[in-house]
Amino acid sequence: MIRITRSAKDRKECLKDLPPIRFGPKSEAQASVTIDLSRTFQEIEGFGGAFTESSAYVLSTMPKAKQEEMLRAYFDPKKGHGYTLCRTHINSCDFSLENWACADSAGDLALKKFSLARDSKYMIPMIKRAQAMMGGTIKLFASPWSPPAWMKTNGEMNHGGKLKASCRQAWADYYVRWIQAYRQEGIEIWGLTVQNEPAATQVWDSCIYTGEDERDFVRDHLGPALERAGLSTVRLMVWDHNRDIMFDRAKAVYDDPAAARYVWGTAFHWYGPDCFDNVQRVHDAWPDKKLLFSEGCQEQGPHFGEWAVGERYAKSIINDLNRWTVAWTDWNLILDMEGGPNHVGNLCSAPIHADAKTGKVIYNTSYYYLGHFARFIRPGAKRVLCASTRDWLETTAFLNADGTVAVVAMNRTDQDQPLALRCSGRAADTLLPAHSIATYTFAAE
Repeated sequence: MIRITRSAKDRKECLKDLPPIRFGPKSEAQASVTIDLSRTFQEIEGFGGAFTESSAYVLSTMPKAKQEEMLRAYFDPKKGHGYTLCRTHINSCDFSLENWACADSAGDLALKKFSLARDSKYMIPMIKRAQAMMGGTIKLFASPWSPPAWMKTNGEMNHGGKLKASCRQAWADYYVRWIQAYRQEGIEIWGLTVQNEPAATQVWDSCIYTGEDERDFVRDHLGPALERAGLSTVRLMVWDHNRDIMFDRAKAVYDDPAAARYVWGTAFHWYGPDCFDNVQRVHDAWPDKKLLFSEGCQEQGPHFGEWAVGERYAKSIINDLNRWTVAWTDWNLILDMEGGPNHVGNLCSAPIHADAKTGKVIYNTSYYYLGHFARFIRPGAKRVLCASTRDWLETTAFLNADGTVAVVAMNRTDQDQPLALRCSGRAADTLLPAHSIATYTFAAE
């Protein structure tokens, strides 16, 4: 028995369960997906989104019942996506209400005035509520957008600038202090990236590192600081920017064994060219290091109801997973009706938007497309060999720890497309309508 869950543009289907189908001895369909359960690849860590100050603030503005609805939609393992791996930020990011840092006093190299007061207002309560909703501990990784202004060469958190040489050790100690402070709040930090988008001078919170800068900071300061504090199990990731030059940036760190020993993997985003093969190249060159997609969103404000946005998500997820990515995290979990708040007007779209004036919650196509992966490919699942016979048929497949197989297939063409699922000498005929995605789940035999 094969369960079918489908989202289709013209049929107004969104994560709709359809009548199941069965495997038979053969199929006449020319287009097909073949799954080989004997060939396994990477193990999945999880799927999720980002706890930003903006998301947490927007959540707080909504009626209590709507707050519960949105948290359930993302984190409930039975009625929602069951998110298990999420991101947050150290100090402010563009999706904060303003620039702020946990240690704002100039010259405070000993971090005597370090405080989580700002995190405690919106973000920490949201994270705790999400964990209660999921019934467990979220694998939470954190990224800084900028050190405090007084640690930087340009004297501000925005517009790039670099970390002052005299502040490198204090900044490394800052990560440790932040992780320890969150632990005192009852929130464990699973992972850490060195710097969000280290090659971009942004009008918002940003800080520039060359590949060599990042290598040296990890080797000489951050890695040793984590190790001294007993935090060497926190998964440290480099790059945290686009796929275009991710190979070059990974190479800068991984070619130095003294730096590479501290690094768990490479994090990356989707802005700019797709360059999916660079994800594969990083794996091929350093197969012992992990790959994690740490951020992607539809830019330039809300995109309510646009089907192509969901397809963009699925295209990225399928291609990244098929190239050894172990986790995939969306950007803001929730935004307001303008695509913010954002303290520099860098408005974007999110899977869920909330209208504080009316109490209405809007689910975009990206929400449904993400669900086709997060709900069915669970932590501990292993990717299995999966091949399609047509270019239009975009697909990936996983074997879950409970013995269920999840096959995701997408059709971005304007025509309905018949296809066959083939596994272990059996076949089952099905249909992928125009502009649709489907997840097929069945028991492995």
